[in-house]
Amino acid sequence: MRVLKQDFSRYMEIEGGDAGDGVPVDESGWKLIHGDVFRLPPNLELFCASMATGTQLMLTTFILLILCLTGVVSTTKRGSIMSAMTVLYYIFSCVGGYHAMYNYKRFQGKNWVKTVILTATMFPSVVFVVFAYVNTVALGHGSTAALPFGTIFIIMALYAFLSLPLTIVGGIVARNTVTADAWNPPTRTTKIPREIPTDVPWYRTRAFQVCVAGFLPFSAIYIELHYIFASVWGHQIYTLFGILFLAFILLTIVVSFVVVALCYFQLASENHRWWWSSFINGGMTGILIYMYSFVYFFHKSEMNGILQSSYYFGYMAVISFAFILMFGSAGWHSSLFFVNYIYARIKLD
Repeated sequence: MRVLKQDFSRYMEIEGGDAGDGVPVDESGWKLIHGDVFRLPPNLELFCASMATGTQLMLTTFILLILCLTGVVSTTKRGSIMSAMTVLYYIFSCVGGYHAMYNYKRFQGKNWVKTVILTATMFPSVVFVVFAYVNTVALGHGSTAALPFGTIFIIMALYAFLSLPLTIVGGIVARNTVTADAWNPPTRTTKIPREIPTDVPWYRTRAFQVCVAGFLPFSAIYIELHYIFASVWGHQIYTLFGILFLAFILLTIVVSFVVVALCYFQLASENHRWWWSSFINGGMTGILIYMYSFVYFFHKSEMNGILQSSYYFGYMAVISFAFILMFGSAGWHSSLFFVNYIYARIKLD
C-alpha cells in the first residue's frame, strides 16, 4: 500500500507538471500500459469457463463446510460428505453457467455455445477420466472399493439431467440479461499491443513469481494439510471442521493478497498480460498440494501396490485440479478488482 501511494503521488506530480526545476520526470511503471492492461486474454472461452468452474467449486466447498459445521451433513459417514459434495456441485451448475456467460458476454465474445460446453465439462470430464481408470483397476483386482453399475448410472443420470441443463439455463439467462456495456473499464484499449520489456530483474520474472505464488499460501496450510491427509488416507475420522473452515477462509485471503501483490509487480514491470498470470499464480497452491501428496505417499503413508497408488494419485489429481480452479479464480477476481481500482484513480490524456 505504501508503494502504491507513492506511485499515485508521483503520477499526480507528473500530471500537474510539478517536476521541480524543469527536470523531466521519468514516467514509467504501470501507468504506461493503461492502453493494454484491459486487453482481453487469448482463449477467452477457456478463460471464462475456468473462472466460472472455479467459482462454482469455491461456492460448493464453502457451503459444504457450513453444512458439516451445522451437522446437516454427517461427518462420521464417509459417503455422506462425498454425496453432499456431488449434489451441491450439480445444483450450483447454474451459477457456473451464469458466471461463464456473464463474463463472456460483457467481454463481447461471440462463441457462447463453446463457452457453456467448456464450463459444463471442464471439471466433470477430468473426474470421469480418473474415475474410469481407478474403477477399472479396482475391478481388475476384485476390490470391493469399485463402485457398482447402479451407483455409476445414478451419478451419470444426475449429471445429464440436472447439472448439464442447469449450466445451460444459467448461460442462457446471462446471455439474455447481460448487456455489452456491463464491461466498462476505466481506460481505453489501444489497437496495437505494447511491447513487453524482456530485461527485467530476476525477482520479477514469471518463474520466480510462480514459485512465490505457490509457496506463501501453501506454508499457511501445511500443518493442517498433514492432518487432513492422515484422516482421508489413513482411515481416520476428521472432526475438526471448524478449524478446516477457518483454514479455508485464511487460505483464500492469503492467495488473493499474494496474487494481487504479484500482479502489481508485473504491471510495474510494464507487462500487461496479467489475466492468465493471475489465474496461474492463484492455482499454484493446487500444484504444490499435489507435489506434497508425493512426499506424503512415499515418506508418511504405508500405502503400496498398483491399486492403492491408483486411488491415491488419481483422486489427489482431481482434488489438486479443483484447488487450481478455485484459487485461480479467486486470484483473478482479486486482481481484476485491484487493476480497476488503481487505473480508475489516475488521470489519463
